[in-house]
Amino acid sequence: MKLSGLLHRSRPELPGLTGPARADRRTENVLRRLRPGDIAVIDQVDLDRATADALVSARVAAVVNAAPSISGRFPNLGPQVLVEAGIPLVDDCGPDTLRAVKDGIRVRLHDGVLYTGEQPLCEGREQTEDTVADALDEAKQGLTHQLEAFAANTTEFMRRERSLLLDGHGVPEVDVDLDGRPVLVVAAGFEHVSVLKQLKGYIKEYRPVLVGVGAGADALVAARYKPDLVVADPSEVSNQALTCGADVVVPAFPDGHAPGLHRVQDLGASAVTFPSMANPEDLALLLAHHRGASMIVTVGLSASMAEFLDRGRSGSNASTFLTRLQAGGTVVDGVMIAQMYRSRTSFAPLLLLIAAAVVAVVVAVLVSGGGPAVLDWAGAVFATVRSWVSGWFPA
Repeated sequence: MKLSGLLHRSRPELPGLTGPARADRRTENVLRRLRPGDIAVIDQVDLDRATADALVSARVAAVVNAAPSISGRFPNLGPQVLVEAGIPLVDDCGPDTLRAVKDGIRVRLHDGVLYTGEQPLCEGREQTEDTVADALDEAKQGLTHQLEAFAANTTEFMRRERSLLLDGHGVPEVDVDLDGRPVLVVAAGFEHVSVLKQLKGYIKEYRPVLVGVGAGADALVAARYKPDLVVADPSEVSNQALTCGADVVVPAFPDGHAPGLHRVQDLGASAVTFPSMANPEDLALLLAHHRGASMIVTVGLSASMAEFLDRGRSGSNASTFLTRLQAGGTVVDGVMIAQMYRSRTSFAPLLLLIAAAVVAVVVAVLVSGGGPAVLDWAGAVFATVRSWVSGWFPA
């Protein structure tokens, strides 16, 4: 009996976090498959903030990175986002990590080691707020070299793409009329979902042309908007966004090859290609600018120096820098527009409240025998109050 009891006794729980592993060498593939409680296993040097925001939004249990999350080349913001959100980050686990960890297996993370059951799969360094802060301080010292590389890439990009930047040569024709109209460009970047929500009043009032860049197209669809334009590699966008009736613009290499174009065609949708070295966000801005947009409001695009450097791609940064110079004052950060709309108050609710009060007074006086003179007085008071309130809250 004693032996039987020992055999049936459950094994004590092993320490650490457990969950299904979502593993892929392409981070975007991992992001598409994540569910709350998953342990994301990625291979990304210099984890950027946009990726970290997506991991936080997916409510992962932990992140295991085969590569260094902060290489020291520049102060990237992704690791800080994760640790501040309370998501464990195990860093620099080595190149064999993605071979050892199979997608979908149940894994356990404890003290920087990733296990399946009791068998270790890989080991790295567990990051904390202090270690991340120290690494960022060291990375700031490497900015001089990054700026030198950026200057060289900017010169090269300008040499190759000057006709596109300056004259709009190569910008595709689209059916959507952009001339003289405001345009809202939405990309999957920092807090893009919340900013888009805050822009509801602006969208309702000005009815801008809605442009979804990459996963930004899905963000528009999720917010119950219909994109007018989608600028994206089709592999990064849902079928719903590609077939919603928007004009689809597929980024292509300078030689014209456009990976993913066949997917749009297979769905029965039409698309045009946009050959360039620029990234999709910049292609969307250039298209809007050269097609005469009166104002371009951006959501999820790099706006500050920290965000700009956080992208960590010198060629892409050169594209962004020159695109912003060319578009000039027509580009406005959506956060600023959202703040303006938060500070505005419609006078309609106040007007209705005052009108209800006036009606109540009129009814009371009429019941007491005041007569038509009271109606004339009430009308004059109502007109005066309306003009006064309108002056306080301009439309």
